[in-house]
Amino acid sequence: MVLPKLPSIRAKREIGTSLSEINVTPFVDVMLVLLVIFMVTTPMMQSGIGVSLPQAETDTAPAEEGLRLTVTPDKFIHIGNSVFNINLLERRIQEYYYGKQKKVIYLQADETLPYGYVVQIMDIIKKAGIELLGLMTQPKEAKENKK
Repeated sequence: MVLPKLPSIRAKREIGTSLSEINVTPFVDVMLVLLVIFMVTTPMMQSGIGVSLPQAETDTAPAEEGLRLTVTPDKFIHIGNSVFNINLLERRIQEYYYGKQKKVIYLQADETLPYGYVVQIMDIIKKAGIELLGLMTQPKEAKENKK
Protein backbone atom coordinates (compact mmCIF):
# COMPACT_ATOMS: atom_id res chain seq x y z
CA MET A 1 0.00 0.00 0.00
CA VAL A 2 1.53 3.21 -1.15
CA LEU A 3 0.44 6.45 0.35
CA PRO A 4 0.19 9.43 -1.91
CA LYS A 5 2.81 12.06 -1.38
CA LEU A 6 1.46 15.03 0.58
CA PRO A 7 2.44 18.46 -0.61
CA SER A 8 4.95 20.16 1.59
CA ILE A 9 4.18 23.30 3.56
CA ARG A 10 6.02 25.38 0.99
CA ALA A 11 3.86 24.00 -1.81
CA LYS A 12 0.68 24.82 0.15
CA ARG A 13 1.75 28.42 0.37
CA GLU A 14 2.34 28.63 -3.36
CA ILE A 15 -0.97 26.97 -4.25
CA GLY A 16 -3.34 28.67 -1.78
CA THR A 17 -2.25 32.26 -1.69
CA SER A 18 -4.71 34.28 0.32
CA LEU A 19 -5.98 37.72 -0.60
CA SER A 20 -4.80 40.02 2.16
CA GLU A 21 -6.56 43.15 0.84
CA ILE A 22 -10.24 43.91 1.31
CA ASN A 23 -12.07 45.15 -1.74
CA VAL A 24 -13.67 48.39 -0.55
CA THR A 25 -15.41 49.32 -3.79
CA PRO A 26 -18.73 47.58 -2.95
CA PHE A 27 -18.59 49.04 0.55
CA VAL A 28 -18.11 52.57 -0.81
CA ASP A 29 -20.95 52.03 -3.30
CA VAL A 30 -23.34 50.97 -0.54
CA MET A 31 -22.32 53.90 1.67
CA LEU A 32 -22.90 56.38 -1.16
CA VAL A 33 -26.35 54.94 -1.84
CA LEU A 34 -27.22 55.18 1.87
CA LEU A 35 -25.93 58.75 1.97
CA VAL A 36 -28.13 59.73 -0.97
CA ILE A 37 -31.16 58.04 0.61
CA PHE A 38 -30.67 59.89 3.89
CA MET A 39 -30.08 63.20 2.13
CA VAL A 40 -33.34 62.82 0.22
CA THR A 41 -35.49 61.63 3.14
CA THR A 42 -34.20 63.93 5.89
CA PRO A 43 -36.04 67.07 4.73
CA MET A 44 -39.24 65.04 4.51
CA MET A 45 -38.90 63.93 8.14
CA GLN A 46 -38.88 67.45 9.53
CA SER A 47 -42.37 67.67 10.84
CA GLY A 48 -43.66 70.96 12.00
CA ILE A 49 -47.04 72.49 12.47
CA GLY A 50 -47.71 75.15 9.86
CA VAL A 51 -48.68 78.17 11.91
CA SER A 52 -48.19 81.77 10.87
CA LEU A 53 -47.76 83.64 14.14
CA PRO A 54 -48.83 87.27 14.45
CA GLN A 55 -46.11 89.91 14.32
CA ALA A 56 -44.91 91.90 17.31
CA GLU A 57 -42.08 94.33 17.87
CA THR A 58 -40.71 92.26 20.74
CA ASP A 59 -39.72 88.61 20.82
CA THR A 60 -41.92 86.35 22.94
CA ALA A 61 -39.88 83.17 23.22
CA PRO A 62 -40.88 81.08 26.24
CA ALA A 63 -38.58 81.77 29.16
CA GLU A 64 -39.96 79.07 31.42
CA GLU A 65 -40.71 75.46 30.88
CA GLY A 66 -44.32 74.88 30.01
CA LEU A 67 -46.72 73.26 27.63
CA ARG A 68 -46.75 74.58 24.07
CA LEU A 69 -50.26 74.54 22.63
CA THR A 70 -50.51 75.21 18.88
CA VAL A 71 -53.71 76.08 17.01
CA THR A 72 -53.60 75.66 13.22
CA PRO A 73 -55.65 77.63 10.67
CA ASP A 74 -58.03 74.66 10.32
CA LYS A 75 -58.80 74.99 14.08
CA PHE A 76 -57.05 71.80 15.16
CA ILE A 77 -55.19 71.95 18.46
CA HIS A 78 -51.77 70.31 18.81
CA ILE A 79 -50.07 69.38 22.07
CA GLY A 80 -46.88 67.56 21.21
CA ASN A 81 -47.79 64.88 18.66
CA SER A 82 -51.43 64.76 19.76
CA VAL A 83 -54.08 66.44 17.64
CA PHE A 84 -57.61 67.07 18.89
CA ASN A 85 -60.47 69.55 18.70
CA ILE A 86 -61.64 72.24 21.11
CA ASN A 87 -64.17 69.94 22.82
CA LEU A 88 -61.40 67.80 24.36
CA LEU A 89 -59.04 70.66 25.25
CA GLU A 90 -60.01 71.19 28.89
CA ARG A 91 -59.83 67.48 29.75
CA ARG A 92 -56.45 67.04 28.01
CA ILE A 93 -54.95 70.00 29.87
CA GLN A 94 -56.26 68.74 33.21
CA GLU A 95 -54.80 65.28 32.49
CA TYR A 96 -51.44 66.76 31.51
CA TYR A 97 -51.12 68.93 34.62
CA TYR A 98 -52.55 66.46 37.13
CA GLY A 99 -50.35 66.60 40.23
CA LYS A 100 -47.97 69.26 38.87
CA GLN A 101 -47.28 72.42 40.84
CA LYS A 102 -46.48 74.93 38.11
CA LYS A 103 -49.06 75.24 35.36
CA VAL A 104 -47.83 77.27 32.39
CA ILE A 105 -49.08 77.16 28.78
CA TYR A 106 -47.69 78.98 25.77
CA LEU A 107 -50.33 79.49 23.08
CA GLN A 108 -49.29 79.61 19.42
CA ALA A 109 -52.36 80.57 17.41
CA ASP A 110 -52.30 81.24 13.68
CA GLU A 111 -52.87 84.88 12.83
CA THR A 112 -55.71 84.02 10.43
CA LEU A 113 -57.86 82.52 13.20
CA PRO A 114 -60.86 84.60 14.32
CA TYR A 115 -60.23 86.55 17.51
CA GLY A 116 -63.32 85.02 19.14
CA TYR A 117 -61.99 81.49 18.60
CA VAL A 118 -58.65 82.33 20.24
CA VAL A 119 -60.49 83.94 23.19
CA GLN A 120 -62.63 80.81 23.51
CA ILE A 121 -59.46 78.68 23.71
CA MET A 122 -57.97 81.04 26.29
CA ASP A 123 -61.17 80.75 28.36
CA ILE A 124 -61.00 76.95 28.28
CA ILE A 125 -57.34 77.06 29.34
CA LYS A 126 -58.20 79.28 32.32
CA LYS A 127 -61.13 76.99 33.26
CA ALA A 128 -58.70 74.05 33.28
CA GLY A 129 -56.84 75.74 36.14
CA ILE A 130 -53.82 77.11 34.31
CA GLU A 131 -52.04 79.79 36.32
CA LEU A 132 -50.03 81.44 33.55
CA LEU A 133 -50.91 81.75 29.86
CA GLY A 134 -48.44 83.22 27.40
CA LEU A 135 -49.22 84.23 23.83
CA MET A 136 -46.39 83.59 21.39
CA THR A 137 -45.67 85.95 18.50
CA GLN A 138 -43.04 86.27 15.82
CA PRO A 139 -40.67 89.26 15.65
CA LYS A 140 -41.33 91.58 12.69
CA GLU A 141 -37.81 91.24 11.32
CA ALA A 142 -37.98 87.44 11.13
CA LYS A 143 -41.27 87.52 9.24
CA GLU A 144 -40.07 90.17 6.78
CA ASN A 145 -36.90 88.15 6.05
CA LYS A 146 -39.04 85.08 5.36
CA LYS A 147 -40.86 86.71 2.45
